Amino acid sequence: MSTAGGSRAIVTALGANLAIAASKLVAFGFSGSSSMLAEGIHSIADSGNQVLLLVGGKRADREATEQHPFGYGRERYVYGFLVSIVLFSLGGLFAVYEGVEKISHPHPLENWAWPIGVLVFAMIAEGFSFRTAIAESNHERGSQSWSQFVRHAKAPELPVVLLEDFGALIGLILAFFGVLLTLATHSGVWDGIATLAIGLLLGTAAAVLGIETKSLLLGEGASPDDVRRIRAALVDGAVVSSVIHMRTMHLGPDELLVAAKIAVDHDDTALEVARAIDAAERRVREAVPIARVIYLEPDIRRAPAPKSAG
Repeated sequence: MSTAGGSRAIVTALGANLAIAASKLVAFGFSGSSSMLAEGIHSIADSGNQVLLLVGGKRADREATEQHPFGYGRERYVYGFLVSIVLFSLGGLFAVYEGVEKISHPHPLENWAWPIGVLVFAMIAEGFSFRTAIAESNHERGSQSWSQFVRHAKAPELPVVLLEDFGALIGLILAFFGVLLTLATHSGVWDGIATLAIGLLLGTAAAVLGIETKSLLLGEGASPDDVRRIRAALVDGAVVSSVIHMRTMHLGPDELLVAAKIAVDHDDTALEVARAIDAAERRVREAVPIARVIYLEPDIRRAPAPKSAG
């Protein structure tokens, strides 16, 4: 993933969410709309999420140490997981609580023009942020569908921003209809229903993010295409005849660990094997540039055991 592209999407989303959060809280103060309050807390949570993603990206760039010999690349996954927790706890649970409270104790809106105006402004700002996230994601997505991109992306930043912005836009639409129905029926129950729906939406987005970042934290292997390229690059047809077995794992979005046992002939000298390993490592890095940590173990190529008669 382009780190610059991910950072650009995060900064754009952060600026939009800070402006939107302030406007929503002002609208809540003038109108008493619970959906405006829920949306304001949602935008504050989103702003905190973007700060966490920026911090995670910065900390992941630290040099490897003796205590962490493979570096800190996976710290981006830790902060991505924290984002899902913040989104659920601060955004989703608060909105569900406010929605239930408003349904139980409804009251009409005051100064209805404030929430309508803020919602229109927020839709424009979130739309701009979402458009930026889509543009940056398209550089990395390739031929994948959007669901495949979110599920299989090794860098958490763009999927997180995409889901946040998409959820925010849907939430704004729900809040907009909640306000309109409240005005049309003079019943605050609709505002509460919209707030409850926003909370459930945020909880769903948080669950998806949590599941995907948990998988990255546990250690995901290379994509099937990268595995095929690595296997093909290891074999030279001369000294290295085949790959006996291989394991890969992402140490971070842009760093891949490759460990493989390769088959060599018993007549090859140690010098020939050492040179073949060096050449294989170069070929792998050319085929898959993010394969930066490579461990190759040579083993003697053995003839298959003869089948027993009968």
